[in-house]
Amino acid sequence: MTTSPFGDAAVLLLRLAGPLQAWGDRSTFNRRETRPTPTKSGVIGLLAAASGRAREDSLEDLAPLTLGVRVDQPGSLLRDFHTVSDYRGRPLPQAGVSAKGIQKPTSPAKHTHVTTRYYLQDAIFLAAVAGPRDVLLSLEHAVRHPAFPLALGRRSCPPTQPVCLGVRDTDAETALRETPWQVSRRARERYAARWRRERGAERSAFPATVRCAVTVEDPEGDDVLNDVPLSFDPLRRSFADRRVRHDWFSVPTGFPRPAGSSATESPEDGAGHDPFALLGW
Repeated sequence: MTTSPFGDAAVLLLRLAGPLQAWGDRSTFNRRETRPTPTKSGVIGLLAAASGRAREDSLEDLAPLTLGVRVDQPGSLLRDFHTVSDYRGRPLPQAGVSAKGIQKPTSPAKHTHVTTRYYLQDAIFLAAVAGPRDVLLSLEHAVRHPAFPLALGRRSCPPTQPVCLGVRDTDAETALRETPWQVSRRARERYAARWRRERGAERSAFPATVRCAVTVEDPEGDDVLNDVPLSFDPLRRSFADRRVRHDWFSVPTGFPRPAGSSATESPEDGAGHDPFALLGW
């Protein structure tokens, strides 16, 4: 478990779910990709929009916040085909800009751009933003009463409700372990039915936990992501690195426990994943 660099620390929990999401980090020009999980720049951007900040405003109080993301439902990848043109019939400008930030027209003149954009369909994530409690309480109010429309990476990707799950007086990893699974009731029932078939369990049995992939900020982490926003200014966009650790957490499924029913650990729980178990090694 990583320790928080903040004294009076807390965690703001965000449920990031919607028909479409797009979390780009290095995409440019006519090919816009998405990472499989929300980026820190995307989450900080959502919080900045909720707070009513302009792109040129400082991020000094938001960039130091730490982020943990749990994958409750990975979704599927969508490849979308776009064409872009000027409704006035003018030639399109080049993608690059001059030192003064002015785009030059294409030469020879080009009237249509073909672009490819990728999205995540029906994905659900739990984001844990850790930092000073007073800062997070202010951000919680902003998310519940946003100044600008909220988006999951791109403006065309509005979130479903609820987005804000509140502020918890704990650390990010504990919050990601203890917060119930955020998938729909139908998805939980499908998981329970599959779990019962695999175990030969009765219909009254329910799995207590489910394994979810998690990515948390960790100074000793073995992976590096370049997604810490230093500025969203269109003329001076810049990002820094952060170290992260990838893991799997067993989280509560959230099934009710009526009289006469039982909740049991998932088949993935226990000693952990053994890739050679099916081979009898």
